[in-house]
Amino acid sequence: MEINSKIFKAYDIRGSYPKELDENSAYLIGRAFARRAGAKKVTVGCDMRLSGSALKKAFINGITGEGINVKDIGLVPVDAVYYMVGKMGDEAGVMITASHNPKDDNGFKMVLKNMGLIDSKDLLEEIKVMPEKLGSKKGEVEQVDIIASYINHVLSFVDVDKIKPFKVVVDAGNGMAGKIIPLLTESLPVNVVALNFKLDGNFPAHPSNPLLPESQKEIREAVIKEKADFGVIFDGDTDRLCFVDEKGNFISADITLLLLAKMFLEKEPGASIAYTLNCSKIVPEAIEKFGGKALATKIGYNNIWSLMRQTKAVLGGELSSHYSFRENGYSDSGFIAFVVLLQTLSGYSQSFSEIVKPFYKYFKSPEINSQVKDKEAVIEKIKQKYSDGKQNLIDGIRVDYKDWWFLVRPSNTEPLLRLTIEADAKDLLDEKIKELSKIIK
Repeated sequence: MEINSKIFKAYDIRGSYPKELDENSAYLIGRAFARRAGAKKVTVGCDMRLSGSALKKAFINGITGEGINVKDIGLVPVDAVYYMVGKMGDEAGVMITASHNPKDDNGFKMVLKNMGLIDSKDLLEEIKVMPEKLGSKKGEVEQVDIIASYINHVLSFVDVDKIKPFKVVVDAGNGMAGKIIPLLTESLPVNVVALNFKLDGNFPAHPSNPLLPESQKEIREAVIKEKADFGVIFDGDTDRLCFVDEKGNFISADITLLLLAKMFLEKEPGASIAYTLNCSKIVPEAIEKFGGKALATKIGYNNIWSLMRQTKAVLGGELSSHYSFRENGYSDSGFIAFVVLLQTLSGYSQSFSEIVKPFYKYFKSPEINSQVKDKEAVIEKIKQKYSDGKQNLIDGIRVDYKDWWFLVRPSNTEPLLRLTIEADAKDLLDEKIKELSKIIK
């Protein structure tokens, strides 16, 4: 069985269609998933990417060819699949999406019963040993509309009566938010100014990644022009979202995490909140001030997911703008983050920019990438030079001092070291950027 091994990432499958990932690949992946998942029925959804329907058809043929039934939930955001598995008890679920990747990409996000993760490399191994001939039993396909139930699940995280009538600019980026936001906001007292709500896998308005400056340009301008209270921009499958305040300023994802944490900790004092090591040190400071327990982990969704499950953390967040929720099967959801933020902001009398201002206490660099020949040797050199600081080695090396900290971690796929630095003062930040960049290069 021939298939491109490069498309098999740590916990998902992703590649360019049809060069790296085509219908034959999808069929083989479907068969392998059916054999490894241990489920009698698999829930399958897809987003609006141009290759989505073709890949879904082939993938479902692979599953049913192994005698396994399929629940086809149609065109949905990724967290609708998570909802069906994590909350409704479905045995396994697969979302066909490439999230925020360029338009030619597509892939598979896969979860097992109780939101367990499957290593995609296991599927590759299954494909290598899979018999050519199928058995005689053919699985059945059931078409199910779960949108109304899913919308009710999202709204269950808030008290709608406590939400103010905000004016909000929403940029769907031609992704799945264009389908869900109109349905979700039927029950909310908000006035939505809609940008790019037409579902279009060509992403004609801007790239699907909301963290790119070119993706944020339109919403920044629209918020100011419309005199909106704030704006929100989603990626294609809606697992990531970014906020801008009433002045059009981008709000860092770790600051957004604190706003979400505030509401959860008011409901559940002492609860744990998970975050990644590249977040600002204001994150653990504020979480503890709110009465919570801050837990740090390696960068990556699977690490947040794992830590949250181990500790029963109520909320988790990443600098990549993913927010995960215990009552959502510990999985991420852009729409749950959106409605929780609406209620949180409703508890203040100030503007968005005034609310977040106290959290911007420190000066932080964007991630600085440097190409190096021997990543481990450079990290060891840094480890020795900064041995007088408090070191954390769970993800590259993070070293904390009283008035500054830095994180240097290796890329998993490229010969790169990624550097993040934060300091109490701007001149100290500039000094340390020069110092560490010189050592790395």
